[in-house]
Amino acid sequence: MCQILKIAKSTYYYQTNNCVKYDVNNYEEEVISAFNKSRKIYGARKIKAVLMRKDIILSRRKIRFLMIKNNLVSKYTKLKYRNHKTMVNTDQISNVLNSQFNNKKPN
Repeated sequence: MCQILKIAKSTYYYQTNNCVKYDVNNYEEEVISAFNKSRKIYGARKIKAVLMRKDIILSRRKIRFLMIKNNLVSKYTKLKYRNHKTMVNTDQISNVLNSQFNNKKPN
């Protein structure tokens, strides 16, 4: 069929799978409510997962755009540095096998 109509296969599949474009402003309230329900902890990735459960498809970038537009900043904690003491091998190793090496000849 594509040969008769003289169109590329990719054009055909693009038109059949043409996704519906959503207006970002329609989902602004959804993003804000998901952010507030998470006690202002969730970022764009987790908000995207929450919206996917509600069958709302928005990209992370669009969600991030809405978060910046409404001054929504997620809380996060900084990882504290912990100093770990390393084991230093200063103990003398005992000669358990009583190994005696004589190097009179090579090999």
